[in-house]
Amino acid sequence: MRAVDAAAVRAWATACVTALDALRADIDRINVYPVPDSDTGSNLLHTVTGARDALAQQEPDNPDDGAGTALAAFARGAVRAARGNSGVILSQLLRGVADSAGDAVVVDAPGLAAALARAERTAIAAVARPVDGTMLSVLTAAARGAENARRGGAAGVPDVAGAAADAAAAALAETPQQLAVLADAGVVDAGGRGVLAVLDELAAVIADRPAKKRPEFAGAGSPGGPVTPQGKLTESSQPWEVMYLLDGMSDLALPELRDRLSALGDCVTIAGDGAGSHAVHVHCADIGAALEAGLNVGRPRDVRVESLAVAGGSLGGRAVLAVVHGRDLGELCRQEGVTALACDTRNPLSIDRVMHAVTELRASHVVVLPAGAETTSVVEAATERAVTAGKDVVVIPCASPVQVLAAIAVHDVERRAADDVVAMAEAAAATRRGELLVAAEDAMTWVGTVRAGDLVGFVDGEVVLIEPGVSDPSATVVADAAMSVVERMLSAGGELVTLLLGARAPDGIDAAVAERLARAHPEVEFAAYQGGQTESMLTFGVE
Repeated sequence: MRAVDAAAVRAWATACVTALDALRADIDRINVYPVPDSDTGSNLLHTVTGARDALAQQEPDNPDDGAGTALAAFARGAVRAARGNSGVILSQLLRGVADSAGDAVVVDAPGLAAALARAERTAIAAVARPVDGTMLSVLTAAARGAENARRGGAAGVPDVAGAAADAAAAALAETPQQLAVLADAGVVDAGGRGVLAVLDELAAVIADRPAKKRPEFAGAGSPGGPVTPQGKLTESSQPWEVMYLLDGMSDLALPELRDRLSALGDCVTIAGDGAGSHAVHVHCADIGAALEAGLNVGRPRDVRVESLAVAGGSLGGRAVLAVVHGRDLGELCRQEGVTALACDTRNPLSIDRVMHAVTELRASHVVVLPAGAETTSVVEAATERAVTAGKDVVVIPCASPVQVLAAIAVHDVERRAADDVVAMAEAAAATRRGELLVAAEDAMTWVGTVRAGDLVGFVDGEVVLIEPGVSDPSATVVADAAMSVVERMLSAGGELVTLLLGARAPDGIDAAVAERLARAHPEVEFAAYQGGQTESMLTFGVE
């Protein structure tokens, strides 16, 4: 083959899936870095399978589209399917090759060498803290091998691709000398083994021959179960692997996201697909904070969370702690089957109270649901201490007690801990919140001037309604104002309206709102509870 064309790219994609499928168990077995969770082979296979499928589904817009178009589709599919740290890095190998090829119909020998050099730079740039002795080292050696072959007068793409694969094999053999955890276990780097497989298949497709046999790397030792290092177990002490796709992030926000995630944990990789989406990966203790970092700069989706507990260290009992204001809300949470820390003026919220509540639960994994921004700041400070003390605590920030109730409603002790956290976080985030309160002082808002004593309606923290105040608003007046707020919330859709009655709610307000809602929206369910909150007269949730 004189040059790589679109057909060769498709053949390479299929060959990668076949090779990694055959090697999956062996690669999983030697996976000891960054954590010995025995899933690197599975993650690489999942990534290339998604990439191949995306390429197969692509219908060329132009019959003259060639290698560049195919490589771009292959790379985009890899980013979207990327799983684990190794999958994200592999997606950037493919992204670099695609970016270098651009819209070229074919990629010749110099083009292939340039593409592998671009792949190296792109993959390294995606990793917050690159480490020698990993798949990045193998890729670096491959890029240099390809460039040396080109400079040495290699006549065609088979020579360049073969030189890259051979250089990768040599570098893989050296990884135990670069990374102590590999030497302790007597294995080569699992991710690097995957990179070698991908490059071997590229060389095989281009040369139109079977891929080279690499028996010395097939299992890196005798067959059996997962390898456990005898020395340092892992470079990561974080309990969770958090991954999601992020849409809508500008390039200017990338350093901010990388810095924020690096402050939360380690193994941070952020991989772009060239079309506006990024695959985000981090090992951390605070799942909610990792998601919030993405929310601050874009739109996360396809969230995936995995436990990084190693064999012998699996999580035991689980508990959920709701941190709310008022006895009524605390009792309501307890009735829903979770522990509640209820605060009021006599028993104000403090870091020590939260720490004590977490400790008293005597659970190895605790999810904390703070009801409000101020509550969240105190809870996060407390859980930082708890995590430092070795406890596994996850905070799911909630802006309102109705979001706490939504999270509790989907809590399932039979579900995997990581999946349960994701389900609760998604339920809280999907719940719109509203409030109706009596203004304590004059204020300027986007919708007009508020006078002390006015009824003020909020939706998701923004003022949407101002009703002139009366000394003692009746249930009718309050119900009319409440329905105005609820109508605005339902304009975006909803199946359930939850109403929490505050300490100042007029008698009969729940029945009055229920009647109006039944007339206007008979398809919507309604539930009302005593909340006892003093900040607002009524608090609404729409799911």
